[in-house]
Amino acid sequence: MSSSGNHGKDLEEGSSRDLYQQQQQQSPATLSRYESQKRRDWNTFGQYLKNQRPPVPLAQCNCNHVLDFLRYLDQFGKTKVHLQGCMFYGQPEPPAPCPCPLRQAWGSLDALIGRLRAAYEENGGSPDTNPFASGSIRVYLREVRECQAKARGIPYKKKKKTTKGNEESTSSTIHFS
Repeated sequence: MSSSGNHGKDLEEGSSRDLYQQQQQQSPATLSRYESQKRRDWNTFGQYLKNQRPPVPLAQCNCNHVLDFLRYLDQFGKTKVHLQGCMFYGQPEPPAPCPCPLRQAWGSLDALIGRLRAAYEENGGSPDTNPFASGSIRVYLREVRECQAKARGIPYKKKKKTTKGNEESTSSTIHFS
C-alpha cells in the first residue's frame, strides 16, 4: 500500500512541476524588461528578413542583412543628426530648426545589436557564425558614433580605467592654505 501512496505523491509533484514550467513559458509578465525587449527585437528582425524580396531565411542571414536592417531603422529615429553643410553642424544645442534628418541614436543601435547578438545564440545560432558579432557591424557602429559626435560637437572619449592610487589622488577634498 505504501508504494501506491508514493506513486500518487510522485504524480502530484510532477504535475505541479509541469504546471510551473508551463506558467514560466506562457507568462510574459515573468520576463525582465531586457528579456522582453530582446524578444521584441528578435521578432522584429525576423519579420524584416521575411519581408525582404525574396525572403531571407535566418540560416542565410549575414552581416549585410544586419547593416541593411540598421539603415532601415534610421527612418524611425528621433535623433537630429546635422549634415556637414548645415549651419548648425557641430553645435550641441542649435538655436533654430533645420531640415537635417532624424536618425537612430548610436547608443540605441549599440544596445540593439547587443540584444540581437544574445538572441541569435539563444535561438540556436552558433557564436562563430553570429552576424551581429561581425567586425563590419562594429565598424559601422563606430562610424555612426563618430559621425553623430561630430554633428553635435560632442566628442566621445573612452573612459580610462582608474586604479586605487588614482582614486585617492583625484579626491574632491579641497585644502585651504
